Amino acid sequence: MGAEFAAEFDVMYGVAYRASFAVLGVRAEAEDCAQEALARALVRWDKVEPYAPAWVARVSINLALDAIRSRRRAERLGRVAPTAIEETEVAERRRDLAVALAALPKRQREAIVLRYLVDLPEAEAAGAMGCTVGTVKSTVARGLDRLQTELGPRWAWDE
Repeated sequence: MGAEFAAEFDVMYGVAYRASFAVLGVRAEAEDCAQEALARALVRWDKVEPYAPAWVARVSINLALDAIRSRRRAERLGRVAPTAIEETEVAERRRDLAVALAALPKRQREAIVLRYLVDLPEAEAAGAMGCTVGTVKSTVARGLDRLQTELGPRWAWDE
């Protein structure tokens, strides 16, 4: 088990980091999410090995979304000062995307994250989700439509 995990570690870490950074936009937090996702993968290695990159991406994204929710909850309750991240247009768009993704049904969010944030081919995304390629295509299409409605015209996909 250890040798297989070690051989896949660099690929899995890169996927997990990119996925969580796309949601958070903060390197340190993205690294934490990626590390936690890999720790969880190691514990479950026998079950997740066949689709490990997709699995760690999904776990990393979920951890990133949890971090955003926790941060907002703490800010609302006045327990911590608002984040000191500079509000650039890129950071603002990332935040908007994270909120819109969190509002999607779980299956649509999962399909979009695996296809576009983790950049998995449709067949691999289907394997990770336990469905057919056609289901991935239709789920992604419905999810993108909802994101477009939620985010508005300034988020046109062809920009």
